Amino acid sequence: MKVARLLLFALCIVAARPVLAADTAGPPPLRLFGQLPAISSIKLSPDGRRWAAVFDAEDSAQVQVRRLADGELLSVAPAEKAKLRNVMWVGNDHVVVTISTTTAVTNLNFGAKGEWFQLLALDLAKDKRWRPLLGGIENAMNVAAGAPTDVLRDGKPFVFVPGWEFKGTRGVISLFEVNLKSMTSRIVESGNVYTVDWLVGPDGRPAARVDYDQESGQWSLFGARDGRLTRLYAEKALQDPPSLISFGRSPGTLLINRRQAEGGADFELNLADGTLTGPHPELAGDRVVLDRVSKTVIATVDTGLDRSDYRFFSPADQALWRAIAKAFPGEQVRLASWSADRKTAMLEVDGPTNGLSLWTLDRASGRAEFMVDVYTGLGPEQLSPVKSFTYKAADGLAIPAYLTLPRGRAPKGLPLIVLPHGGPASRDVPGFDWWAQALASRGYAVLQPQFRGSDGFSTTLLEAGYGQWGRKMQTDLSDGVRHLVGEGTVDTGRVCIVGASYGGYAAMAGVTVEQGVYRCASAIAGISDLRRMLASERREAGDSNTLTLRFWQRFMGASSVTDRSVDAYSPALLAGRVSVPLQLIHGKDDTVVPIAQSRAMADAMRKAGKPVEVLELAGEDHWLSRPVTRIAMLEALVAFLEKHNPPN
Repeated sequence: MKVARLLLFALCIVAARPVLAADTAGPPPLRLFGQLPAISSIKLSPDGRRWAAVFDAEDSAQVQVRRLADGELLSVAPAEKAKLRNVMWVGNDHVVVTISTTTAVTNLNFGAKGEWFQLLALDLAKDKRWRPLLGGIENAMNVAAGAPTDVLRDGKPFVFVPGWEFKGTRGVISLFEVNLKSMTSRIVESGNVYTVDWLVGPDGRPAARVDYDQESGQWSLFGARDGRLTRLYAEKALQDPPSLISFGRSPGTLLINRRQAEGGADFELNLADGTLTGPHPELAGDRVVLDRVSKTVIATVDTGLDRSDYRFFSPADQALWRAIAKAFPGEQVRLASWSADRKTAMLEVDGPTNGLSLWTLDRASGRAEFMVDVYTGLGPEQLSPVKSFTYKAADGLAIPAYLTLPRGRAPKGLPLIVLPHGGPASRDVPGFDWWAQALASRGYAVLQPQFRGSDGFSTTLLEAGYGQWGRKMQTDLSDGVRHLVGEGTVDTGRVCIVGASYGGYAAMAGVTVEQGVYRCASAIAGISDLRRMLASERREAGDSNTLTLRFWQRFMGASSVTDRSVDAYSPALLAGRVSVPLQLIHGKDDTVVPIAQSRAMADAMRKAGKPVEVLELAGEDHWLSRPVTRIAMLEALVAFLEKHNPPN
């Protein structure tokens, strides 16, 4: 405890971030909000001496490796046409990057386009050339089917990753091993047609395999015992199957979330005897922090409405984290990366004083230093304030929400943009949101309701959305509008709705299923025909009854793929009701919501004699991963809003 007390008093900010005068000539250019983060996926080497990260610009992206002490550039590699997704270290000399491309692969995904992930590796001690991994494995693809795991075995660097192995004409998810010294790859353990996940131990041996039968709902976990994978636990779950998170608090345990147990709870499974203990409230949270060597859980992270709370099991680590939070009062602090000895860390700070920025922390001295703003040109002087609050839906259900208010404007009679999230079983989080900030910079208040069906708050809120797609999930949004109008914050005649994915559906439904609330709507990658979406999912699954299909049906309230009751909530079948301007934007490479959904809505609008503005983004996916098209989307969106709902 003596060390912990010293840290509490020793931590200080020794390098204040640069303070820039606010630009009084006008709002920041939209491209600053539409850009991808200047630095993302930043990771420290295990010894804490170097770091690697994805660097993005409007016309290119690259991976850079730099020395921490002086920032010297050690290696750089352009992404070219691939999309950079993640960076990881394997030992102190090897960096592995995950990239993705959108394409169709014969015999997989039934000919539909998919997002396929590949790995590249860099040896800093050798020739500093990026080399592709997973090649040369017989009857296998050179793509990853899951997240890679880094392992040092006898001092040698290895990567283990789930990958696609072909058995006859069927593709199964097997476990691949890559030796980064010899650059050789092999299949360590073959999966079967039901295999969906693998877990590898710090020794490089398979610790667990998860199988899931989509048709029957049988979920099975196989754990390592006496050198073999033996079934240790099984549960039948057509909806909400368990999930294998990681190792537990010790190498001999696994952390499992049983979503059907008491509304979702965390359990530990003992690999030695297969016993399951729990639920363990101390393990509850949105995600876990793992020790870099043992791969065991050292902390949990729980994100509430207002902030994310870190709970470290080590008293010294928890004392340090309290000191870090105290050093940034009124702001969010997130752990971006940590050295293996946990003496050096990179922090992401988010709040009114520091904006969204990266900091380095030297634990020995207790010194935290500003590194860089995450978005180039967007410091705290350019960002608008965000508040969280709760309002009541018409039936009394409490709806959490975020409200971004335009900087420098009084919160009275403002124009409003309702911005529902995708999912729908997803959520917005406290802190910086590039989309909300872009709209607020133009003078709009931005409401982000966590409508029923949203995940991450309570089981009650999530389950209240079942069967309410287009029904109460929709009116939760307009109830939020009425709440802000009643407070006097917004003008009832100056409200538009914008959203992507499920939010795109909600935008279209806001001017078809509902009427009289919004003066315009913009839908990005939205679903317009529910029955058509179900049929598309069924077709891509090869006519199987999959977990994904059951997910959609549960929220839509559909008894089957052909249930015509959902037509009453399908905007493409209600286009004749549209009486306000509508904009449709969709990426041509969208593998989640087919672009056919936006095209169907556009065709329906034209047949109904209604004007519609359409923008199709070439080469863009569901997540707006490319900066050029992301900026183009944002500029088109704001031009549409300013035309039909002027902010001033």
